[in-house]
Amino acid sequence: MEAANDCDVSIDSSQKASDVSIDPKPQVIYRCKKCRRIVASEEQVVPHEPGEGQKCFKWKKRSDNPYNEPPQCTSIFVEPMKWMQVVEDGCVQDKLQCLGCKARLGYFNWAGMQCNCGAWINPAFQLHKSRLDECHL
Repeated sequence: MEAANDCDVSIDSSQKASDVSIDPKPQVIYRCKKCRRIVASEEQVVPHEPGEGQKCFKWKKRSDNPYNEPPQCTSIFVEPMKWMQVVEDGCVQDKLQCLGCKARLGYFNWAGMQCNCGAWINPAFQLHKSRLDECHL
């Protein structure tokens, strides 16, 4: 009598190992616009849900935008990194400067900061997109 083999696995001919290939997502790095030094990569970016736009701001900070379209985020928020010297000095909030050319790239605040989309990020290490080059590898 033949014993039943519980380990038999049938492979459908439509599923091959080559069909299951994962397309790698192109990596994004952020460089200082002034000296081109790498300041962050996509792995260090902290994603956030967009806020409710103008409704999230104090009355004085609201703009007179008649269109209630959600604003695009003008900054990225990242994890604290070694090149952020003022963070390691123990400051609670300060400017973030490029290690190479001392250009101001953004701000940080351990208590949190509001993005221009209205979302609160806590703690906040904000880099302005206008001061960075976004490079796709």
